[in-house]
Amino acid sequence: MAALGIPDAALKNLRAGLAGEAITPDDPGYEEAREIFNAMIEKRPAVIVQCRSSDDAAQTIRFARHLDREIAVRCGGHSVAGMALTDGGVVIDLRRMNGVTVDRDGLVARVGGGATIGDLDRATQPFHLVTTGGRASTIGLGGFVLGGGSGWIEREFGLACDNLMEVQLVTAEGRFVRASETENPELFWALHGGGGNFGVATWLTLRLHAIPAFSIALLLFAPEAGADALYAYREFIGRAPDEIGGGLIHLTAPDEEFVPRHMAGKLTCAVLVTYIGTENEIREVAAPMLGLGHQGELITQLPYADLQCMLDDPPGYRNYCSAEYVVGMPDELVQRFSARAADMIVPSRSRHALFPMGGQVARGDDRYPVPWRRAPWAVHPFGLWARPEDDVRGKQWVRDVRADAAPWSSGAVHLNFIGREGQERVVAGLGEENYQRLVAVKTEYDPDNVFHLNHNIKPA
Repeated sequence: MAALGIPDAALKNLRAGLAGEAITPDDPGYEEAREIFNAMIEKRPAVIVQCRSSDDAAQTIRFARHLDREIAVRCGGHSVAGMALTDGGVVIDLRRMNGVTVDRDGLVARVGGGATIGDLDRATQPFHLVTTGGRASTIGLGGFVLGGGSGWIEREFGLACDNLMEVQLVTAEGRFVRASETENPELFWALHGGGGNFGVATWLTLRLHAIPAFSIALLLFAPEAGADALYAYREFIGRAPDEIGGGLIHLTAPDEEFVPRHMAGKLTCAVLVTYIGTENEIREVAAPMLGLGHQGELITQLPYADLQCMLDDPPGYRNYCSAEYVVGMPDELVQRFSARAADMIVPSRSRHALFPMGGQVARGDDRYPVPWRRAPWAVHPFGLWARPEDDVRGKQWVRDVRADAAPWSSGAVHLNFIGREGQERVVAGLGEENYQRLVAVKTEYDPDNVFHLNHNIKPA
């Protein structure tokens, strides 16, 4: 049977040339293959091609273009707008291309375009090596890095894109291109924030960093103490060395041993301090936060890869999120941010997060199209809930958090943190001057805008 109008002969030819597998709605495993992180998104691709090689990706691009079918590129599937799927089109599913090769002496990792943050972290952990990854292990590495990439250890090691050394790309014409500082340098520049606009990234090379030890201090406060905790955290992080990271997050407290029984399942203010060093050292450097009357704590030395899993959420939740990058954290914003936590859906997996920036992020390369790196704070409401009847309330909470922070917004925003919020926000995420330069790169590598299911840069 033809797959949503795709001729049988064309599908047969596609399958004959693949190392991977082409899945259609009639095939077993189709429903599982099209499942993405946001359960709010309901799209049915005509074909999902589970690629095993760059050649598979190239062949799939040519197949889809010949039939004039929309192309989506999928790895982790975390796009809040569901841009990893397309109705009636073709999905290039990279998840089987998740290999990681670690050069421990050269401090480099070569990573498949379908790898997740967890794939990378588990490969580098035995060598006590890291690079900046997202704040969940299930996030797709390719989209994360090419969109800029913010994570727990960015104050010490910079953004993920600051550690990008080379990309292998399959273009809209199905040809292979390499981008680095010396090979196609303008494309390489564009891949530092421009996302998936220019092709399918099938391999990435990333710089690694040695860490002797890694520790965290997770402190739980009653929600009514959230503002006082934030005042203290603001002063603490303002004097903290680059080795310190973390954030302040209002959330539903989990049912874990370190959580007091009266807090489990209730709204809680959590302060997370991360430290590149030992448990004894973090107890010393985090001392200003330890005498504020927290009610629960987890202070321990652990593998960095284990922290990366702590905020993992399974697929199946409905979600909506956004962000504002603010120029400071004045008292009024502290009060607004803390009060807005009361509007969260509780219990749920939602997180009302505030991340400190600075350090190597702020000192990073100004050439790249990531203008949000200069903001000292990121306000990130991240809503996840189970029931469709909570959709209106959950989305409104996210919008209200943005409105609260708007008077102090820098205007720039990390596009990985937002869904479809209009072309003005895309330009804001990249910078006005950068955007015009990115248009030129887009026009060279994808003049027909084949790769438009993203925060789109429109070709000239």
